[in-house]
This record gives sequence, C-alpha cells and structure tokens, in this order.
Amino acid sequence: MPDDLPHEPQSGLGRAVRTLRERAGVDQATLAERAELPETLIAEIESEKADPVWGDVRRIALALDVSLERLSDLAEELEAD
Repeated sequence: MPDDLPHEPQSGLGRAVRTLRERAGVDQATLAERAELPETLIAEIESEKADPVWGDVRRIALALDVSLERLSDLAEELEAD
C-alpha cells in the first residue's frame, strides 16, 4: 500500500464480527473472553476504529465458531454494501 494513502479499518470486518457475535447471542465481553482478547479491542473492531492483526481475526473466528472463510466472506459482503 502506498504511503500517501490513508489507512482505515475495514468497515466490513467490524460489521461482520458484530453480526456474527449477535447471531451467536453473546456480548462483547463474552466474545473477548472466549477469544482471549481485550474487550476494548472487540469494541474498537466493531466500531471500525481498529484493524486486528491476522492472529486476532483467527481467534475471533474460533470464538464465534465460524471459519475464517465465513468471517471473510461476510466482511466482503458487508464492505460492498
């Protein structure tokens, strides 16, 4: 990515995490505990203020009991909206 382009969190990823979390019927604190991540990070991802590193995305997917592919596909769909 060129240095002159701004880096912005992917809105689709945040929306996908929130959607899947809500479908699973868990709150941010529970997801954070299951993923062994700070609750503040989950909140920042969902509010599109942070992009997680790859390992954190994997942990979130596992905690939501979905594949990385499912999380990614939903993020792509929501990004396009």
